[in-house]
Amino acid sequence: MLRSARFLFFLIFISASVSAQDALLSRADIQKAMAHMESSYDRFVEKQITISEIPAPPFMEEVRAEYIRSEFERLGLRDVHIDQEGNVFGMRAGASDRILVISAHVDTVFPEGTDVTVTREGAVLHGPGIVDDVLGLSSLLGLIETLDEAGIQTDQSLLFMGTVGEEGLGDLRGVKYLFNEHPIRMRIDGFISIDGSGTSGVTHGALGSKRYRITVKGPGGHSWGAFGDVNPAHALGNIIARFTSMPAPTDPRTSYNVGRIGGGTSVNSIPFEAWMEVDMRSYDNDALRDMEQLFLETVDHGIDAENLFRKSSGTSLTVEIVKVGDRPSGETDVEEELVQAAIWATDSMGETTNLRTSSTDANTPISMGIPAITIGGGGTGARAHSLDESFDTTDAHLGLQRILLLVMAYDEMRKKAQ
Repeated sequence: MLRSARFLFFLIFISASVSAQDALLSRADIQKAMAHMESSYDRFVEKQITISEIPAPPFMEEVRAEYIRSEFERLGLRDVHIDQEGNVFGMRAGASDRILVISAHVDTVFPEGTDVTVTREGAVLHGPGIVDDVLGLSSLLGLIETLDEAGIQTDQSLLFMGTVGEEGLGDLRGVKYLFNEHPIRMRIDGFISIDGSGTSGVTHGALGSKRYRITVKGPGGHSWGAFGDVNPAHALGNIIARFTSMPAPTDPRTSYNVGRIGGGTSVNSIPFEAWMEVDMRSYDNDALRDMEQLFLETVDHGIDAENLFRKSSGTSLTVEIVKVGDRPSGETDVEEELVQAAIWATDSMGETTNLRTSSTDANTPISMGIPAITIGGGGTGARAHSLDESFDTTDAHLGLQRILLLVMAYDEMRKKAQ
């Protein structure tokens, strides 16, 4: 049953009237759906555990994707398939052929061979990836089941999607393929990513990033016998020192990080090559491009300086610059119907909405002007991306209920706008 304390306060929004919201909350099918989510949540948690114990390392998501595909088929979605990029799709047809995408990412940050066994301590689950983003995947399945159980029909067609390549060097390759290549992209009016935990956050801002792998190469040699020849590690060190000594803008906030460094064969050898991976981020595309240009100029300067300094040796360095990540920034305006629906759904659960900016699958549609947000799946998560990641399932069904209210409120708004 609905908890009356969760539904005492409602806001008046530009894009939806109070009477329409009240009508949605009082609908018998919505009431039935909310009750089903609460009474069935233990089963949904078991499904979450099952998914979490299927490894999905970066670029090796196939086994988990196949499991999600089979679940989409079991739940009766139409046109269930895995596309050429590895994304999993399933459609729940609405009265219209216009589409709202509801997604979660299949991949994790954990490498092949990681022990993904889930353990329990009362209401708390422990296991790498148990929240990010297994909670999102299990939320998709719980939502699909509930819509059918309550006999809910939507005006929009709902495209449920498990994306690949959201984490790390995956560079949002799954969602980029959807919006740049997939034939269905022209029918998409909105995009919701379920990622992380909690019942208050609404990510409507996209934090952009540029990521590079820089590999400096030289002839190598003995540390004593070839001393005086160009040294890739020395050049790399000079590049890092010069770049990281430069201030980053605070408005708009911009950051940089040298996250990985490697190379060389032994302590007494001049390396044949040295490499690093660099991450730069900003809320603003112009600021990010400026930081990127500054970084690339610093790389060129560092190589030229080492070559000039060791010119008499007759040796020289070369550099290989590879962009390994490019996530666009942007924002879905707060007055957009999708954001307003999310705010209303959050407040309807008795929570205070926390508007956020982050880097998620929603970055791509946001940057293309398509309304998109990311929200959590409920409960309380901790230590994401660590081996002791955890999820407190206490009242976590409230997150799934919020997702339902968001989807239905947005559906009503879109129907009225047509």
